[in-house]
Amino acid sequence: MLMIYGATGYTGELIVAEAQARGLEPILAGRDPQKVAALGARTGFVTRAFPADAPDLADVTVLLNCAGPFSRTAGPLVDACLREVAHYLDITGEIGVFEALARRDAEAKAAGVLLLPGVGFDVVPTDCLALHLKQRLPTATRLRLAISSSGGGWSRGTATTATEHLGAGGAIRQGGRIVSVPNAHKTLDVDFGRGPRPAASIPWGDVATAWHTTQIPDIEVYAAMPPLAIAALKMGNWMGPVLRTKLVKRIVQSRIDAAPAGPSVEQRTTGRSYIWGDVCDPAGLRAEARLTTPEAYALTARTAVEAARRMLESRALGGVGRTGFGTPAGVFGADFILGFDGVVREDVA
Repeated sequence: MLMIYGATGYTGELIVAEAQARGLEPILAGRDPQKVAALGARTGFVTRAFPADAPDLADVTVLLNCAGPFSRTAGPLVDACLREVAHYLDITGEIGVFEALARRDAEAKAAGVLLLPGVGFDVVPTDCLALHLKQRLPTATRLRLAISSSGGGWSRGTATTATEHLGAGGAIRQGGRIVSVPNAHKTLDVDFGRGPRPAASIPWGDVATAWHTTQIPDIEVYAAMPPLAIAALKMGNWMGPVLRTKLVKRIVQSRIDAAPAGPSVEQRTTGRSYIWGDVCDPAGLRAEARLTTPEAYALTARTAVEAARRMLESRALGGVGRTGFGTPAGVFGADFILGFDGVVREDVA
């Protein structure tokens, strides 16, 4: 049985709708009994309400966690999955969460459980592109990824998670180790297929996951943004202590709470995401590729449900498949992303 925890959030409801469209009948769960009951009444699905630190996973074989910040929810939910022998999936993009779950690899293998975080836009398309590039150039020692989008925006949940990390700075992987660096530590002009755009380095989840997928020791992730935004990021390096204060975070959170829950139906339908990546090796050999995908939240609903469906199918066939810690491309392969409508991959000569 599949359980979707955080089902009443913006992304959670998109995932519930996708699961229903795919013929699945998940248990819907969350922290607010009234909201969970209302969603259950609309969908006809069974519901449960509980806080993340006191989970009720009776009869659950696959748990899909959509409740962020995942730095708070992943730990206790994984504990419960290991006790109940249920596969754990989530849609996090938080480096710290990926690394914390990677450290539980042996524990999960012993329990016969798969820990598979990041089955949404963070980090399915980028993870698949990273593995594709590694397969094109097996000797690669440096990986760069970059992300851009048109239309859409952040959900309240994503913005709340970002607020948790205000003033924390950036991160890259160097020599196989995650290294803290200033915001916009590096800049790069990236051609996503429509001409060069300025991009700045960001602490995206692939700084953690791409190494586990490819074993490439040096990894940087960039986001396309206007020069003014890059300048603001760099200025923020001097304001780290201020940005980390509770007062600033409360002010930012109040604005998030007043904003729309997330991108509109039209934005999700018409928005697009663009991903670029390249790898190189010590001999100077290089490979480059691009991905075009649907809007991030629309894609997240599809990839998360498909990952959960595959886990359910594995259980139904009487096996557990791969166990321990995994990444989307590591478990499903580099071409997993190509199975979704609207996704195009292009190798650049």
